[in-house]
Amino acid sequence: MEHKKIPQKIFSFFPLQLDHPELDESPLLDDKGIRIYQSLVGACQWVIQLGRFDIAVHVMSLSSFRAAPREGHLKRMKKIYGYIMKYKHGIIRYNTDMPDLSDLPVHDHDWSNTPYAGSTEELPGNIPEPRGKAVRITTYADANLYHNVLNGKAVTAVLHFLNKTPIDWFSKKQNTVETATFGSEASAARTAIEQMKSIKMLLLYLGVPIHGPSVLFGDNKTCVDGLSLPPSRLHKRHLMLSYHYVREAMATGEYVYAYIKGSDNPADILSKHWGHPEAWPLLRPIMFQHTGR
Repeated sequence: MEHKKIPQKIFSFFPLQLDHPELDESPLLDDKGIRIYQSLVGACQWVIQLGRFDIAVHVMSLSSFRAAPREGHLKRMKKIYGYIMKYKHGIIRYNTDMPDLSDLPVHDHDWSNTPYAGSTEELPGNIPEPRGKAVRITTYADANLYHNVLNGKAVTAVLHFLNKTPIDWFSKKQNTVETATFGSEASAARTAIEQMKSIKMLLLYLGVPIHGPSVLFGDNKTCVDGLSLPPSRLHKRHLMLSYHYVREAMATGEYVYAYIKGSDNPADILSKHWGHPEAWPLLRPIMFQHTGR
């Protein structure tokens, strides 16, 4: 399969959103180069686990080529290391302050005439009595449609906060190919809700009090309204499971799905091959608030 040559301008300081490493046609690496490439990818995966989620989507994309990497893939990995070296002071600081969600619209939706009437969140009966300072789970989700132009798969990106501290992140290609943004965003919302429930259950077993409903933010208003408003309907059968899963969670009242502008959604950091100028306004308040760089 022939592909257009990649413009050299995409090999700037850091991969841009238009970069598609799956289209790279540079020469394959030799055995030594493959070992170097695999080592670089493996080390970056540990770096991500230690808190540098700002490189997660790039490493996720490039890790797909560990078996047969090309020279262009190695160049991209070196640029990631250059970025880490230049911005080596990125850290996650614990901030236990409760997030200010006073601007969050409060809607008391009536689910009584829907299949989700009477939905409640089932909790185990052996959880300990909650003690200490309450926390709130706030999650940001995003999807990048057609992230991989060869197989058409989108990327799911999820960033979880406890109060004002990021505690978990997720960036992965979706298992199915979606033909519209709604489908990819609905799949991302389902993944986010699944992870939020898991985090909530862990906190309950640890005896941590949960404040208010857990809030999921998404930057696709059509998807947010379709999954959170009782009157909405879905006619795409292959999305039904994600659709019903999220809507049932909304009907319990324990979760809220709210719209946020894409420019304010930090999950963008985990979903797109971003350039530094584009991501810096989102990244700095989370990871570089202590530096003026």
